[in-house]
Amino acid sequence: MTTYHLDPAVRHDMVFLFDVTDGNPNGDPDAGNRPRVDDETSHGLVTDVALKRKVRDTIGLAAQASTMDSGRYQIFVEAGHALNTRLEQSYTANGLDFDTRERRPSAEDAERARRWLTERYVDIRLFGAVLSTGRTGSLGQIRGPLQFGMARSIDPVYPVDHAITRVTQTTQGDIDAGERTEMGSKWTIPYALYQVEMHYSGARGAQTGVTSDDLRLLHTTLLTMFDHDRSATRGIMAARGLYTFSHSDAFGNAPAHALVSRIMAERTGLGAPRSFGDYKITVDDHDLPAGVALERLAG
Repeated sequence: MTTYHLDPAVRHDMVFLFDVTDGNPNGDPDAGNRPRVDDETSHGLVTDVALKRKVRDTIGLAAQASTMDSGRYQIFVEAGHALNTRLEQSYTANGLDFDTRERRPSAEDAERARRWLTERYVDIRLFGAVLSTGRTGSLGQIRGPLQFGMARSIDPVYPVDHAITRVTQTTQGDIDAGERTEMGSKWTIPYALYQVEMHYSGARGAQTGVTSDDLRLLHTTLLTMFDHDRSATRGIMAARGLYTFSHSDAFGNAPAHALVSRIMAERTGLGAPRSFGDYKITVDDHDLPAGVALERLAG
C-alpha cells in the first residue's frame, strides 16, 4: 500500500463518509437537541466542532494502542481542564514571566512557549488554537494545518421525536405526590449517510511540527472514533469511506473542489434509504491531475 497520505510536508484533500442509524449524530441545543438540519433543503448537518471533538476523544487512545509517546498526544481542549492554566504552564515550563503592562516576552521567548504547546498537544498541532487569553496574551493564535468542513447528508433527513417514560422520579416530593412515571423525549434519524471534506496544509503542518505518525494516528482515529464514542443517543454510527488526494508539494497541484467532487455517493433505490447498502459510491480515479495521488483508506 502506498503511503502518500502520511507525508506531512505536502497538501492533502480528504473526503470522509460516515452514517448513522436510529440515532442523533449532532443535536442542536437551541432546538431541544433536535438533529441539525439545513432548514431550506432538510439535509442533515454535523458541525466541524462535533467531529473534532470525536477526534480529540479518540486520538489519545489510538496513540496508546500504537505505543506512541503519550507525552506528545495530550489534548489541549479537554473537559474539566481550564485553557488558561495550560497556557500558563507553557510559560512556567520555559522559565518565562507572565505578560504585564510593563513587560511582554520577546518574540523568541513567545515562540519557545508556542513550540512547547505544539509538541505537547496533538490537537494544537493539527487544529490550531487561540492562545491570547489570560496572562499569556502574547502567544496570539496558531493556525492549524487541518481544517474540517461541515458534514452534510447525501439526502434529506426526517428527524423523529420519540416520547419516552421512566419509572424513577426526580425528587422525593414527586414520589410523595403519587407520581409514577416521568415523560421525556428522544430525537433520532432513521438513517443518513454524511459526507465531509477535510483539508491539510503542508506549509502550516511544518509550522506546528506535524509528523507522519500524527497523520497515521489521525487516519486511524477517523476510521475507529465512532467505535469509542458509543451512546444510546447517537445510535449506530460508522465510518464508511476515507479518500485522500495527496499532492506532490505543499502548494498543491489542483484545486480542492475539482478533486473531492470525484467522490460521489448516489442512492440506488426509490424508497427512503435505511442502510449503507442503499447507496453506491463512485470514485473517479481516471486522468488525475499530474502530481496528485488518490488513496482509498476505506471504502
